[in-house]
Amino acid sequence: MQTEEVVCFVTIRSVNTESYMFHTPNIDLTRLQAEAAGIPLLEWETQGQEEVELAELESAILQADTRYRIEGLVTGAIQSVYQASRIQRICARLGLWSCNPLWLCDQKAYMEDLIQAGFDVIIAGVFSAPFDERWLGERIESDLLERLIAVRERFGISLTGEGGEYESLVCDAPFFSRRIRIEGHETFYKNHNGRFLVTSAHLEEK
Repeated sequence: MQTEEVVCFVTIRSVNTESYMFHTPNIDLTRLQAEAAGIPLLEWETQGQEEVELAELESAILQADTRYRIEGLVTGAIQSVYQASRIQRICARLGLWSCNPLWLCDQKAYMEDLIQAGFDVIIAGVFSAPFDERWLGERIESDLLERLIAVRERFGISLTGEGGEYESLVCDAPFFSRRIRIEGHETFYKNHNGRFLVTSAHLEEK
């Protein structure tokens, strides 16, 4: 957004919550995120079968190209070769550029930048030891980042959750005209696998 024109968002909604490629906790809230950002959203559903789900992603990208004449695709991949390489291959077939601006970034500096810029982010899922239910719904602020750093030093996790250790939800961002207000939620947790699922939410003025 700082250097290019973003004409649309693309969301892949996986029926399989264990998708290899796509984020699943609270994925329906991308509709509120897109509305808050003032950017059109294209949604596509997949059954979430390994590798097969890439065909749905390619169909969604084709639709974005047909509707908005896009030149490329931007992803938030940081160190997942599995995700980045597959998106790059799809873009190559379609004649589009693939941009991964966060690739191999300093994860601590990246997280600090998000906090300082005013992003409001909560932990929406945990999927590995030593995370427990106490992490669910927590806001990623400076004190929680220090806790994440301590966990990384001891257990070798990805600080950004890129390895699937945890998932997050952006409730506010500098480019949102309004923020997401969570009204209701449910939490599920068992054996280091838990989700903070939003049951109701709306956009409110900042």
